[in-house]
Amino acid sequence: MPPLHSQDYLRQPIDLDLLVQELFAEQDDVNVPYEDFYETLFQYYQRPLDLNRATPEELASLYILSRPQIASFFGYIADNGALLSIYELQAIPDFDLLTINRLLPFVQVPDAGLQADQRPLWQRVIGEDNNALILRYERTLQQRRGYMPLDTGSRATTRYLGSPEKLYLRYRVSHARDYSFGVTAEKDAGEQFTWAPGTRRYGFDYYTAHLQLYNKGRFKTIALGDYQLQIGQGLLLSSGYSVGKGSETIATVSRASVGIRPYSSVLEYAFLRGAAVTYNLGKIDITGFYSNKRVDANLQAQQDTLSGFDDFFSGIQTTGFHRTPTELANKHRVREQVYGTTASYQSRDKTLNLGLTALGTHYSSPIQKAGAPYQRFEFGGTGNYNLGSHYSYTWQNVYLFGETAMSKSGGIGTVNGLVANLSNHIELALLYRSYARNFHSFYGSAFSEGTRSINEKGLYTGIKIRPLAKWEVTAYYDRFRFPWLRYLVDAPSYGHEYLVRLYFKPNRETGLYAQMRYESKGRNVAANVTPMDYVAQTDRRNYLLYFETAATKTITLKSRVQFSTYSHESPQATGYLIAQDVNFNFDRIRLSTRYALFDTDSYDTRQYVYERDVLYAFSIPAFSGRGTRLYALLQFRPHRQLDIWLKYGLTHYRNQDSIGSGLDTIDGATRSDVKAQVRYKF
Repeated sequence: MPPLHSQDYLRQPIDLDLLVQELFAEQDDVNVPYEDFYETLFQYYQRPLDLNRATPEELASLYILSRPQIASFFGYIADNGALLSIYELQAIPDFDLLTINRLLPFVQVPDAGLQADQRPLWQRVIGEDNNALILRYERTLQQRRGYMPLDTGSRATTRYLGSPEKLYLRYRVSHARDYSFGVTAEKDAGEQFTWAPGTRRYGFDYYTAHLQLYNKGRFKTIALGDYQLQIGQGLLLSSGYSVGKGSETIATVSRASVGIRPYSSVLEYAFLRGAAVTYNLGKIDITGFYSNKRVDANLQAQQDTLSGFDDFFSGIQTTGFHRTPTELANKHRVREQVYGTTASYQSRDKTLNLGLTALGTHYSSPIQKAGAPYQRFEFGGTGNYNLGSHYSYTWQNVYLFGETAMSKSGGIGTVNGLVANLSNHIELALLYRSYARNFHSFYGSAFSEGTRSINEKGLYTGIKIRPLAKWEVTAYYDRFRFPWLRYLVDAPSYGHEYLVRLYFKPNRETGLYAQMRYESKGRNVAANVTPMDYVAQTDRRNYLLYFETAATKTITLKSRVQFSTYSHESPQATGYLIAQDVNFNFDRIRLSTRYALFDTDSYDTRQYVYERDVLYAFSIPAFSGRGTRLYALLQFRPHRQLDIWLKYGLTHYRNQDSIGSGLDTIDGATRSDVKAQVRYKF
C-alpha cells in the first residue's frame, strides 16, 4: 500500500519496503503470513503505543528495538520518571538516530493531562474513529483453464465451481488497551458465492470474527471467537506472524510473549477458535484457553478396523481453497480441539520472566503419514500433549531468553539465546536451538531454518555495528544440521548461511544499502543416474542494491537491482531483477508505479520483490523466466471518511506461450490483474 502519512511531522510514514527487506531476507516460503505481521504494525500505526504505558513485550513485538534497548528505555523511565516529550528518546542510552526514526511511526507520548475514557463500552465503540468497513474486489483478466468449458477430447474431468473474482469484506473497530471487535469474510477466486449449509458455505467461503476486551478488573484479556497466542519463544504457541533470519539481525532473534491476540487474517488455518482469558494474580498471570474448530483434510478409509476409527488423514490442508469438487469435499472434514493453560511470573522491576505451559491437541480422526522414510518420526494418532517452560532475564546490557518443551512422544525441543549491547555502537545476538526428530508442536513456530520446529540443531550469531551516525552494518552467520531425513533430503544433512548488509541514510529523504546473502544446504541430486540416491550441497547467493530518495515534496524514487546464483552439482544458474519505482503523493491522491525487468535461468533463481498494495493486502510475488512487470496503484480520498484504491498489474513473459500449470494455466504470454478496494470510516 502507499506510505501512510501523518499530520504530525515527527511521525514518518511506514516504509514497508525497508521493513520487509530487513525482516525477511528472502521469501522462500510462500505460506508465511505476512498479512498478519503487517496487520500488527498497521494497528500500532493507527493507535501508536503510549510509551509511558507500554510493556516490554509490546515494544519487542515491533521488531525495531533490541531487548537491551528496551531495558535501557525502562531504566531511563525508572530514573527520570514518565516521558514528557517524544524528543526525550534522544536522551536514552543505546538509542541512536536510525532506531528512533524507525520507531517514531508506532509510538507516542500523549498529553499527561489526558484521562482514560470512562464512558460505557457501547458509547466508546460508537464514538471510536478507528472504525471502518472495507470491501475489496480482484481478479485476473485472462481466462484460466479452470474456468473454461470441459473439452470432450481432454482427460481433464474437473473445473472450478465458482467465478474468477476474489471478494473480501472486513469490519473492525478497536481501541488500544480497551477492546477490539472485527469480522472478516473472503471468497477466493474459483470458489462459489453460495448459501449451502450442507457443505458449510454461507455466502462467502470463509469467515472469521473476534471480540477481545482488555483490563476489566483483574482480567487483563478476555477473548471470544478467533484468536492467536504468542507465548514464550513460540516453541508451543506462536501467533501467525513470526520472523526469522533477515538483515535485522538483533531485534528478531527473540520473540515477544504478548499472550492473546485478535485474529482477523484470511489464512484459514493459523488461528484458534473458542475462548481465552488472562487473569492477574499479583505478579502472576494465568492464561486459560480452549479452541474447537473444523480443519480441511482428505479422509481416507482405515485399513485396520481394530483401531476403532473408520478413517484417517495424512495432515491438515492449509491452502484454504475450496474451488473444485475434491477441494470442497475436503472442507472441514476433521474437528480439532486445542486446550491448555499458561502461568507466567514477572518481577516488579520487569527484569525476570518465568512461565509454564501445558497444552493438549485432539483430532476427531487419527493422523497417519504415508510411510516415507523421512516421515518415520512424524506425529501419528489423535492426540498430542505438550509441557514446557520459558524464561527471560535482563542483566545490565544483556538479555537472556529461552524455552524448553516436551511432546507426548518424549521428544524435546529447546531454544536459548542472548542479546547484548557490547557498546553504544555494537550489538550481538546468539541463539542455539535443538529440536528432536520426534518433537511435535502443531501451533509452535520457534526460530528455525526449516518451516517447523522439528529435526534441527543450529547456532545463530548476529551482529549490528553503527560505526558512524548515519551508517549501519548488520550481519549474521547460522550453522545448522538435520539429524534425520527431510522431504527431498534422503539422508541426515547440514548447512550454513550468512548475510552482510551495509546501510547508509544521510538524511530523512535518502537511503542506500547493499546486501549479500549466501546459503549452503543439503538436497537430493536431481535426475540421479546412480543406483543409490545421495545428497549434495546446494549453493545459493543473493545480491541486492537498493536506493531511495525524495526527489521533490511530491515525488519519491526507489531503485533496486537484485541478482542471484544457484548451483547443485550442475552448471550454475543465474537470475536478476531490475526495478524502478516512481511514487507521487499529492494532498488527497497518491500514485505508486513500478517498471521491472527480470531474467532467470530456472525457478531456483526466482526473484522475490515486495509490491505496494491496497490497505491490508500484502504482495511479495516471485518472478522466474524472462519478462517485464509493471503496476500502478492509485489511492484517492473523495471524502474525509472514504478512501478508494485501484491497482492494475501486468506481467509479460518472453519466449512463453502459457503461464502457470494445471487449472491455473493461462494460454498466452501475458497476465494482468485488477484490484479495487473501498474503505468507509464511520
